[in-house]
Amino acid sequence: MSSTVTDAPTIDAAEVGRFNALAAEWWDPHGKFRPLHKLGPARLEFIRDTIRTELPDRTSANTLRILRGLRILDIRCGGGLVSEPLTRLGAAVTGIDPAADTIAAARAHAQSQGLDIDYRAVRAEALAEAGQKFDVVLCLEVVEHVPDVSAFLRLAASLVQPGGLMILSTINRTLKSYALAIVGAEYILRWLPVGTHQWDRFVTPDELRAHVQAIGMAPLPARGMIFNPLRDTWSLSQDTDVNYLLAGRRP
Repeated sequence: MSSTVTDAPTIDAAEVGRFNALAAEWWDPHGKFRPLHKLGPARLEFIRDTIRTELPDRTSANTLRILRGLRILDIRCGGGLVSEPLTRLGAAVTGIDPAADTIAAARAHAQSQGLDIDYRAVRAEALAEAGQKFDVVLCLEVVEHVPDVSAFLRLAASLVQPGGLMILSTINRTLKSYALAIVGAEYILRWLPVGTHQWDRFVTPDELRAHVQAIGMAPLPARGMIFNPLRDTWSLSQDTDVNYLLAGRRP
């Protein structure tokens, strides 16, 4: 598959190219993707606990392999920072990303860890056209990068099994998020390349909840993620002013 794609409502070719160029850096915990490595434990906690609470009949009593038997789709999986730990928890994970070089990096790292993950350099439309369904569909740090949030979420929801979950994480559109996620993270701390985020694409929890309801899913309460600079760690919180997660349940 080509490393470039055509712009569409659910994808931005410039965004794909930007991340494709950084493919070799995904697994460097001190590199360009350091913020995602730091976010990892909090995001995984939310995903695991939400699945365990909302899909108790589909999870395992084995706490080390609690997600055994679940089919999970990780849309825009990047280098596999979430796909890998979910696989270790027992899930059958499919990770997709339109950036071919990124998928190659993800596949190589998974193989080096002895993990069997179905990585594909495709867009979500290809899976929808094939009629594929999953127990859980993840869209993590994706919503703020797509041109049409409604179209993207409608596409993602079409891949969720009846009774299944769609789990989202994104950034709120507030002055605080502009100061921290753009000015602080990109220009001052240099955690992210300048231009990674566009503030006008950030989505508020109320807006995201409305989008989820509009596509026929039942939204669950949002949870925030906050950064502790003294400990250099992220944790779940009720504060959704900047980073937050939200899940929707398909009837």
